[in-house]
Amino acid sequence: MTSSLGPTHDSDIQQPFDHPGVQDVSAYRPDVQTLGEMDLSEDPSVTKEAQPVPIDEPPYSIYTGREKWAIVLISSVAGAFSPLTANIYFPAIPTLANEFHKSIELINLTVTMYMVLQGISPMIWGTMADRWGRRPMFMGCMLVLSLACVGLALVPTNAYWLLMLLRCLQAAGSASTIALGAGVIADIATRSERGGFFGLFSLGPMVGPCLGPVIGGALADGLGWRSIFWFLCIGSALCFVAMFLFLPETLRSLVGNGSFKPGPVWRPLVPVFGRGKVGSSSGRPPKRPFQNPLRLFLYFDVDLLLFYNAILYSVFYGVTASISTLFSDAYPFLTETDIGLCFLAIGGGMLFGSWINGSILDREYQNVKRKMERRCREDPECKVRVEDVTKDENFPIEYARFRTMPVYCAVYVACVAGYGWTLQAKTNIAGPLILQIIMGYCIICMMNTTQTLIVDLLPNQGSSVTACNNLVRCSLGAVCVSVIDLMVNAMGVGWTYVLLAGLCVLVAPLMFVIQRVGPRCRAKRRAEQ
Repeated sequence: MTSSLGPTHDSDIQQPFDHPGVQDVSAYRPDVQTLGEMDLSEDPSVTKEAQPVPIDEPPYSIYTGREKWAIVLISSVAGAFSPLTANIYFPAIPTLANEFHKSIELINLTVTMYMVLQGISPMIWGTMADRWGRRPMFMGCMLVLSLACVGLALVPTNAYWLLMLLRCLQAAGSASTIALGAGVIADIATRSERGGFFGLFSLGPMVGPCLGPVIGGALADGLGWRSIFWFLCIGSALCFVAMFLFLPETLRSLVGNGSFKPGPVWRPLVPVFGRGKVGSSSGRPPKRPFQNPLRLFLYFDVDLLLFYNAILYSVFYGVTASISTLFSDAYPFLTETDIGLCFLAIGGGMLFGSWINGSILDREYQNVKRKMERRCREDPECKVRVEDVTKDENFPIEYARFRTMPVYCAVYVACVAGYGWTLQAKTNIAGPLILQIIMGYCIICMMNTTQTLIVDLLPNQGSSVTACNNLVRCSLGAVCVSVIDLMVNAMGVGWTYVLLAGLCVLVAPLMFVIQRVGPRCRAKRRAEQ
């Protein structure tokens, strides 16, 4: 089977397969009962020895390893603006309430509207990026963000409506960069290396929750609240310039594996990536028809992943949103600056987890691959060629990605429950801070693992499916933030976080359901295609 974008690779094939967790595969191959009996040839009469071996197969991407890391790093910096723009704003909320002569609740409404646009806008930008390219959409996001920040820095204090409008515009520009970055990784990286690239890419978005409140508090205290938006304006403008100069187009329907030379809009001004290789292919990749991102919600395995990830994320958002309030109540000796520094604990855990988890994902993939290769060599009845085990119809990608997930989930649940009781008992401040570090590590590992698997399932719609993920998790996150204070007042801190931990326990079985139904769902998609 060949792809319209070039030769077949392990990252872009949609075919059914069997894996150790699924024994009955008769739903999509009635003549096959186990992996050892599976015949993967197009013609059942063709034996393993007679199947042709590809010769001089072009690489999945023309970029070298270093060039891929550099491209992902640029995308990661752009991705940092989504959470940074949201979190840097928090320390200035009391000041803005005084300046605009509005209540805290009305200023908090600008945060709620930001989260709404944060969930919706990637559905638009991500869909356009999957059709018209990553590079123009990236630059468009940075331009919109920069212009919105100029408006916010100059907004008059008697125009609350304009503050609300510009915050929505700011979210529309910044929130989509994570979805676009996920699409870039799907374009240039195969399954075997995506884990590491997602680990690096996630470092940028983790800077926002970690350093955003600290930077925002320092700027607001030292230079005034308007300096926050000038800082964001300058940063997003510099990122726009860097992308305009250096970032190449990676969308495979436009440039294939990078060897096709696209039009001027899609070419960087300074072509430092893929020198001597861009333009080596004369065949233009066929344009991909429009694909409605809402159709992704019709895929059962994708829905399970989105819901599972959204519950974990919403609990995490409830933890971070209540840090200021709960720490000021439990430890009244803390100043606002001290409370801002407390965010470094959970942010530091996320940074460390993002760095480590990428290599773990790649290692687990290779471990499962080696086991399957050894099985094919040792089983004389195995009809799968060793070099074909990583093809989508053979490889248990759900099992490979989720092997470590139960450990992360168990530790996360225990820390969430314990975190609430340490705050209620007003233990030494080191207690909740240590639990924050562990929670941050576990949540980013689970989110990165789920995000990587989602892109593995639909690599040709990497930005769109990431936008769907963002929409679902931000929606549930907004719900959790809106009720967390009510829960604390009604139940107390300890039982509130026990309830949140219980939600994670309720969705934990989905880890195993996904591994069970995933192969069948992918087989169904392949049949439809």
